[in-house]
Amino acid sequence: MGEFSREYLELLSEKYPNEAAACSEIINLEAILALPKGTEHFISDLHGESAAVRHILNNCSGVILEKVRRLLERRRGIEACRALCSIIYYPREELATLRERGELTEARVRNTLEDLCLLAETLSSKYTREYVRESMPEGWEFVLDELLHIQRDEDANQHRYHGTILDSIAANGAADSVITALAALIKRLAVDRLHVVGDIFDRGPDPAGIMETLMRQRHIDIQWGNHDILWLGAASGSPACIFTVLRITCDYGNELTLERRYGVSLRALAEFCERVYGSADNKTRKLALSVLGFKLEGQVIMRHPGYGMDDRLMLKRVNFGDWTVELEGGVYPLNTRRLPTVDPADPYALTEAESGLVAEYVDAFRESQPLRRHLDFIYRKGSTYLVCNGNLLYHGCIPLTEDGQFARVRHGGRWYSGKALMDYADAVVKSAWVRGEESALDMMWYLWCGNDSPFSGRVFHTFERAMVDDKSTWAEPRNAYFKYWNDEATARMILAEFGLDPDTGHIINGHTPVKTIKGESPVKAGGRLFVIDGGFCKAYQKTTGIAGYTLIYSSHGIGLKSHRPFEGVAKVLSDNADIESDSVNIETFPRRRYIADTDEGAVLRRRITALKELLSLYRSGEITAK
Repeated sequence: MGEFSREYLELLSEKYPNEAAACSEIINLEAILALPKGTEHFISDLHGESAAVRHILNNCSGVILEKVRRLLERRRGIEACRALCSIIYYPREELATLRERGELTEARVRNTLEDLCLLAETLSSKYTREYVRESMPEGWEFVLDELLHIQRDEDANQHRYHGTILDSIAANGAADSVITALAALIKRLAVDRLHVVGDIFDRGPDPAGIMETLMRQRHIDIQWGNHDILWLGAASGSPACIFTVLRITCDYGNELTLERRYGVSLRALAEFCERVYGSADNKTRKLALSVLGFKLEGQVIMRHPGYGMDDRLMLKRVNFGDWTVELEGGVYPLNTRRLPTVDPADPYALTEAESGLVAEYVDAFRESQPLRRHLDFIYRKGSTYLVCNGNLLYHGCIPLTEDGQFARVRHGGRWYSGKALMDYADAVVKSAWVRGEESALDMMWYLWCGNDSPFSGRVFHTFERAMVDDKSTWAEPRNAYFKYWNDEATARMILAEFGLDPDTGHIINGHTPVKTIKGESPVKAGGRLFVIDGGFCKAYQKTTGIAGYTLIYSSHGIGLKSHRPFEGVAKVLSDNADIESDSVNIETFPRRRYIADTDEGAVLRRRITALKELLSLYRSGEITAK
């Protein structure tokens, strides 16, 4: 007997019941191993910028235009290439615009269909016919399959057949639908897998729009960012997470998004502020939410002294006699004395009114079905980190000590560090989402902002930023990881910790905006670590100088696209505008990489080994073919 048990091979024989079936599958799998690996795209820190993210996914980070120009520019010209791309990006909207302007002639429709077929056929060459067919929009598989696989013959029979299909598409009023289906297929084939390295929520106006876009992606994974953890905690019912979400929502003026997209009304908050603070203006709402946040966070910290965050119990440091607070740098005046709900003798106790408000919003977040639907997708597609095709993906950091070693962090009576700490965090998130127990919900808040959280990597100074005007107190100390992340030896240590080859592996990191405008490089640690937070969020674009990164890992090498700000869909439809992107080649492989070189290839080789053992048993008669 070989590597596989007789019982396993008997079960395998139910799917491949005879020699022909087993042999056919071996041939199929061995042929797949010889195909080029699919192209992977990595993006991070989307932060609610739905329009820009949608466009980046529609134009495949500029890859679509590159492919179109390569195929058609000599024959059609650059303007025609850009016009075709606009149709690929937004087919329904662009076709409606062209028809309204009287520019959608029969000849243009025919040319568009032919050009889209050529592009789709070119992109499909990296895949099996079965994979391409599975990627086709439902209902159009027959038409697209025939259009993409025309055969050359001496009597041009296939050309007539192909032409008749195109004529019939136009005659039966199906051109718009077929063009839309071809556009969807092209985008699916251009990017085989999308990796979202964290932080979909907060800051920008429409995280819900991003979620709807991501949920339409066929092959996607998510590495949770600290803001995703915050929203997972909030949707699970953590009061501390909920009131942090509410505060950030008000800070960035996104109240309508929370109310309209997720059905969480802020009326109760406004009524509370009017009743308790005498006003419900934005400044007052922020103050009320900050105070509630301090109290709820403080209760979490006091329930868990093991978090080591007692120094963040800032309300205990306030001198209510002269309205000052004692910080590490000295004594500072508070910027307000409007704290009607804070009892100096017991500053972390909730008033009756506050308790009622907390209960109301816990119910509102837990009962929001749209929110549950989006966060359940993030939970199912997400993880703390991912090891994929020689790359290690995580959003925040691997906590380190000041001397560059893995930090040892104690949770639940056990010590964790490196990979074990990431695995523990992953288990906590899953427990909080599925079971919703208080200890797990408290840990979700800790993972959002805790001193040694791998999602955070810094000490949050939320109190100082809200209550002290002296900005010197706002600086947030960062974990030593960020001191060492440009050190190649550290990157190699981390790669080895996760079972990757330090000579060929890469770390793909988000979380920290790269100050490109000041000359900072996203490529660190001698090319072993990439930081791909380029500022999709408009609030960060003055800091980064760009509007986001896409890291592209193809069969030929690794490249980085830096994107410029998006001018809007209307500009695309009217002027064939696009997000302009600058490309930098980071690494060219000495030979092209194939599926045989990937994680999928390892799985396929193991399956081939099992099938060969089954085939041997069929031929020896030890298992009877059906």
